[in-house]
Amino acid sequence: MVRGRQIKAGWALGALALGSLVLAACYKPSGLPVGAKFYPDQNPSVLSDWGIFTVSSGGLDLADGVVPYDLNTPLFTDYAHKLRTIWVSGDKEISLSADGVFDYPVGTVISKTFYYPRAEDGAVAKTADSAGTFSPLLGDLSDVRLMETRLLVHRAGGWEAISYVWTDDQTEAELTRIGDVQKLTLADDDGVRTDFAYVVPNINQCSGCHAPNNTTKELQPLGFNPRHLNKSFQHGDRLANQLDYLVELDYLAAETTPDALPKNANWLDTSASLTDRARAYIDINCSHCHNPVGPADTSGLHLGPEAPMGREYGLCKTPIAAGHGTGGRLYDIVPGDPDASILLHRMEITDPGSLMPELGRSLVHEEGATLIRDWIATIEGVCET
Repeated sequence: MVRGRQIKAGWALGALALGSLVLAACYKPSGLPVGAKFYPDQNPSVLSDWGIFTVSSGGLDLADGVVPYDLNTPLFTDYAHKLRTIWVSGDKEISLSADGVFDYPVGTVISKTFYYPRAEDGAVAKTADSAGTFSPLLGDLSDVRLMETRLLVHRAGGWEAISYVWTDDQTEAELTRIGDVQKLTLADDDGVRTDFAYVVPNINQCSGCHAPNNTTKELQPLGFNPRHLNKSFQHGDRLANQLDYLVELDYLAAETTPDALPKNANWLDTSASLTDRARAYIDINCSHCHNPVGPADTSGLHLGPEAPMGREYGLCKTPIAAGHGTGGRLYDIVPGDPDASILLHRMEITDPGSLMPELGRSLVHEEGATLIRDWIATIEGVCET
C-alpha cells in the first residue's frame, strides 16, 4: 500500500506551485490530523472528529490519504463552489462492477464542502463556472464563506448522508439533522445583487437526490462515477487522468482503465459538441431522478446518458405528471423552440412547486439555461399536433 507516500509527494509540489494554497497533505504541523477516521455506527457532533481536514494557518488542510477530485461537469447549487474529497480506510479498494459502476468497500468516506468567494458588504460572489474542486481561495479563508460539508459514509448497512454546518468563525462545522437555511446575497461582476435562501438539506432531502432507485431507496454517490471522473486533473506538478491516479494510489482496482470507460463532456468546453455539453449538464443535474427506476420514473422522462435522443428523452413528449409546472407548454422539448419547451421553462423559474431540479437550488443557473437554450434551438424536427 503506497497511498500516503504518493499523495504526500504530489501535494508537496502542488502547494509550492499554488503559493498561498494550504491544501497540501505532505506537511502536518503539530496537532494536525495524520489520517481520517471511520466511524462505523455513530456521527460525531463536529466535523473535525472525522479528521478529513482541519483549519490551519488560515486555510483548509487535507489529512494524509484524503484525495481531492473533480467532475467533468458539476451539479449546480446556487453558484456555490465545492471541494470534493474521497478517503478509503485501511487497505481496501473500490472495484468496478460488471455494469460499469463502482462498488465501494465499507469504510469509504466522500466529502463535499460548499463555499463562496466573499464579495463586498457581506455578499457572496457569483462566478459563472460554479466549479473548481479547490482553489487558492481555500488557502485564505478570510476570502471565503464556508457554508457546509456533506459526508457520504459507507457503513455495513449501506451509505449514510451526514451534514455539518460551518460556524461563523469558520473554525469548525457542527452536525445537523434537520438542515439549515441561511439568507445570502449574491453579487455579480456588474454589481447586481440578488437575495436568496441557501438551503442545507435535512436527512430526508439528502435521500431525495442520493437514492436514484425508487424501489430500493438505497443511497448512492452521484458524482463519484466513472463518466464524471474520467478527466485530467492537476495532481501536484503532474497532470494525469483522475482514474489512473486513483489506481496508482490503490484507491481503485487496476482494471479501472479510462480508455474503456465512458466520459462525459465538460459543459464549459466549447471544443466539444453542443449536444455532448448539454447532455452532460442534464445528466449530472437531472438523471439521478429522471431514470427508468428513479424517483421521477412516473414522468416517463429519462435523462441519463444511455437514453436515446427521442421521445423518451423528452423530444415532442407530452408531460405526464408536471401539473402547473408546464407553464402552459405542450412538450418537454420542442425542436428548434426553446421557449416552448417545458425542460427549459422549469430551469428558468424559481417557484418552489415547479422548478427543476426540485432540490439544491433557489436561483436560476443562467449559464446552464443558456447552454440548454442554445442546444434546443439546434434540434431539428417538428412536433405533430
